[in-house]
Amino acid sequence: MKATLERTDLLKSLTHVHRVVERRNTIPILSNVLLRAEGGSLKLKATDLDLEVQETVPAMVERPGATTVPAHMIYDIVRKLPDGSQVVLETTSDFATLEIRAGRSKFSLQMLPETDFPDLTASDFSHAFSLTAGDIRKLIDTTQFAISTEETRYYLNGIFMHTVDTPEGSRFRAVATDGHRLAQAEVAAPSGAMGMPGIIVPRKTVGEIQKLLEAPDADVQIELSDTKIRIVTANIVLTSKLIDGTFPDYGRVIPQGNDKELRVDRDEFKEAVDRVSTISSERGRAVKLSLTDGRMILTVNNPDSGSATEELMVEYDADPMEIGFNSRYLLDIANQLTSDTALFRLADSGSPTLIRDSTVDECLFVLMPMRV
Repeated sequence: MKATLERTDLLKSLTHVHRVVERRNTIPILSNVLLRAEGGSLKLKATDLDLEVQETVPAMVERPGATTVPAHMIYDIVRKLPDGSQVVLETTSDFATLEIRAGRSKFSLQMLPETDFPDLTASDFSHAFSLTAGDIRKLIDTTQFAISTEETRYYLNGIFMHTVDTPEGSRFRAVATDGHRLAQAEVAAPSGAMGMPGIIVPRKTVGEIQKLLEAPDADVQIELSDTKIRIVTANIVLTSKLIDGTFPDYGRVIPQGNDKELRVDRDEFKEAVDRVSTISSERGRAVKLSLTDGRMILTVNNPDSGSATEELMVEYDADPMEIGFNSRYLLDIANQLTSDTALFRLADSGSPTLIRDSTVDECLFVLMPMRV
């Protein structure tokens, strides 16, 4: 194999694929990236057996071929090569090492045969449809923070994606919850998505998809089976196993009868929560909201360091009430709101609260209260 390509192209591609590779591997081939030179391009592929990323970059191929080399090592080498340099990748005649040359620099990396490299992509995909990169990013950005990190409840360790029929038409919906908070976002369901199986996309895959999306208007092809998802952009193919589990009936935890309505300036609220929570401890992040007619008082008490209060003018004309929330969870939700005013629908101090944008109906959040 011998191929020459721009350092910038190679580095960008290695940045995408090397992230999939775990730093510690008991199977040596999983530490490597597969390089295949053919036609006018170089294909790079990496996998951890659950997730696979493949990218194609233009290259001048003098001798077609394929090999595998340590992913993190080649990434570090190319990252440190001079900007604008041409990189030559060439396997030695004894097929023992890959030479990397750029200017006066030369490196030799130990290889493993490409025949040992596993292939994750063999699968039949029953559903295929397209969404814009902007829509996918919106679904992920809005819900990602609520993914559970508790490994025992593995079915919550991802984003649940499915289609639903609503009075406004068919919607493609993403939901994540960790049992303390729930985030839901949706967009118009694309042609081909109806009837798709409900899928749970793992946390690591969600993060990689997020990093691969660039131009918001670009179309992204999504292919699904019962066990896998494939995301195809212009030159990148990401294939991932799905979480094999049943996502809970999240509709039961979305409150329908909360009759106390609170409207507050999103930025003022976010900044006030951030300020008063400075005094809170790592373990007890509770902030108390005391609501009376037209006014909210935020209070944090920390027996070890002191207390903090701040008052905000709000739209609220229901009965006075006090309710406590985890301040970090409040900030996570406030950061996802897009309109200037946040809308809270409350029931009482012990029941879940519904939070949403006052003008946008495409996302909602549910937050469980804390004792304060």
